[in-house]
Amino acid sequence: MSSVIGRTSLAYSRTWHHIDVGSDARSLGRLATSIAETLMGKHKPIFNPSTDCGDYVVATGCHSLTVTGNKKTQKKYYSHSTRPGRLKELTMERMMAKYGGAEVLRRAVSGMLPKNRLREIRLARLRAFEGPGHPYKKNIVRFHDGTERASGSKILYAVKEREKGTRVVMAGQH
Repeated sequence: MSSVIGRTSLAYSRTWHHIDVGSDARSLGRLATSIAETLMGKHKPIFNPSTDCGDYVVATGCHSLTVTGNKKTQKKYYSHSTRPGRLKELTMERMMAKYGGAEVLRRAVSGMLPKNRLREIRLARLRAFEGPGHPYKKNIVRFHDGTERASGSKILYAVKEREKGTRVVMAGQH
């Protein structure tokens, strides 16, 4: 008797999501929360905290992040070199000027992810860019507004047919 239930390879397949930060009205924290949920895979029915089943996220337009209140001048980022007297602090304004909005978004998402062994692996699937251009245009399947790109991918076709309830036989299966 087999202990395998269903087609787990389809359930664990990773899709690419695109978020245009510049046109999104949400603030930094709310945006980071939704990105963290996608990176963890909480939107999937097979979610398990101990497995890595999340998707890729491409965030563009990070130069125009929206924050509420006076966070740009008051929020501070700290780093320490473990040497006495080497605590450094940067405000969000200086962080965006020095490293860009992508680093601010990456740090916000990092704070939303669970602090365990999968954190760095999940964070590596976040691709953040300052401008509108990125090299992952062919990979992107889902956009933040819920639309999907039409694709000839066999896996996406099988997933859509499975959601409809029809049986799909792929090459090499019986």
